[in-house]
Amino acid sequence: MRVEIEPGVRLFFDVEGAGLVPMDDGTLCRRPTVILLHGGPGMDHSGWKPRMSPLADVAQLIYYDHRSHGRSDRGPSSEWTLDRWADDIVLLCEALEIERPIVFGQSFGGMVAQRYIERHPGHPAKVILSSCSPHFGLERKLAAFDRRGGAAAREAARAYWADPSPASFDAFLRICLPLYSTTPQADRSAPSSAAFDGELLDSWNRNELPHVDLLPGLARAACPVLVFGGADDPITPIEDQRDIAAALPAHLVRYVEFANAGHGVWRDKPVEAMAMLREFITA
Repeated sequence: MRVEIEPGVRLFFDVEGAGLVPMDDGTLCRRPTVILLHGGPGMDHSGWKPRMSPLADVAQLIYYDHRSHGRSDRGPSSEWTLDRWADDIVLLCEALEIERPIVFGQSFGGMVAQRYIERHPGHPAKVILSSCSPHFGLERKLAAFDRRGGAAAREAARAYWADPSPASFDAFLRICLPLYSTTPQADRSAPSSAAFDGELLDSWNRNELPHVDLLPGLARAACPVLVFGGADDPITPIEDQRDIAAALPAHLVRYVEFANAGHGVWRDKPVEAMAMLREFITA
């Protein structure tokens, strides 16, 4: 399904789980709505499925593709900014008549969620920040790839960010992507041609990512925020999660660090991660 969030701009979205659930006494119980912000940029919402489906018995899940991603309308490159993507969360909620959502951002989606906290602090009921960074932090990333994959991984990562291009990205996928997770059985395949937009990703890495600093805006948070990540994550190193937690108001933040886990903790620690998410969503 697609919904128009402003004239000429439609976002693709999908829904899993009921928002209103019938009770034994005949009344309807309202469940919280969780809006899932996918990673990337240049990807789509499919990376969430079916991993998040177990949460559909405690919340209504809204998957969507960011503006210019996946099945959503593609806009000009001038719209490929954190500010625009963050504001789109509010516009989507207005279009779907969602009030007080729980906003759940993974990786790049977590960067969007951080900017959303800064620009719209009174909008969410809760925010979840998973495996994300508040800034580029290249040296941390290179050191983390070196720890996980040695000099070859460090060099592949350095070469890609020095000159984002299809050729350097191919090497990055081949050498670095398998290091994102700590368990061989974790589903960590290369992006499919149907979902992946290399032009958008290269533009982000060249033009906006090097200048991002989300830490100051986190002080504006006005709702509970769960921050969690894997200690062995090379792409959003665990030090980044610690910085995010420290920048949030202390009385609102919950921080959880998972040992022996990588990028997207539920891939390596699915039982523990899902239990934590269910508890935070329903609390």
